[in-house]
Amino acid sequence: MLVGLVALVALAWETEKASPEPVAGRCTLPGSDLTLTTAQAANAATIAAVARSRGLPPRATVIALATAQQESRLRNLDYGDRDSLGLFQQRPSQGWGTEAQVQDPVYAAGKFLDGLVEVPGWETGRLTEVSQRVQRSGFPEAYQQWEMMATQLAAALLSDVPAQLSCSYTPADATGPVDERAAAVADVVRREAGRPTVRPGGVVSVADAGWPEASWAVAHAERLQLTGVRFADWSWSPDGGWTQTGADARGLQLQLAT
Repeated sequence: MLVGLVALVALAWETEKASPEPVAGRCTLPGSDLTLTTAQAANAATIAAVARSRGLPPRATVIALATAQQESRLRNLDYGDRDSLGLFQQRPSQGWGTEAQVQDPVYAAGKFLDGLVEVPGWETGRLTEVSQRVQRSGFPEAYQQWEMMATQLAAALLSDVPAQLSCSYTPADATGPVDERAAAVADVVRREAGRPTVRPGGVVSVADAGWPEASWAVAHAERLQLTGVRFADWSWSPDGGWTQTGADARGLQLQLAT
């Protein structure tokens, strides 16, 4: 009986251990083995968008991405060493802002970039030394290990080449009036990616958009619960990725479930 009971418990443990877990959304770059969660990709896209909105060169995005990767693995953390918080583990007690501000990716990226551009020679300096001048970390060499990863990711997010970032996820069931959800999406777009217009049928169009804005939309698709993104003659869906349609979408269009 004891042997049988042990075997039964072992079988139950193995079955529980082997039970499939829900798979989180993932984002990939073509020709690269780099994989991010959709949350990481969204945070990276926000960092790139803030740097781009300031007219900064791609090197600024590379440095910011490498720094956030080291500090938080591109996650918007609500904890850290002492009072460190957010993507860049900025400390309210050290003048970076309030707790709410440093956990706002747009604000946090902006504060990092404020410090970055004050570092003499930041455009050409060694990444880890430049980051350290802003962050003042106890591990000043740690940022350097992420330069290649950050360079690949920045290139994809800033590229004018089609379909350089693709994400997949399982959309949740739509809740609430589609017009209200579209208005909420438009608020996020307005802050990070351009001038939005809410159109009938759960569509948000973005004026003066290019491929960086289209990549931003795909990176944020799970957060915004987008069921489709169209730009130029390309179309993205959560389960199919990017496909070339041959029909011009006439700008960037974000589709919500209706």
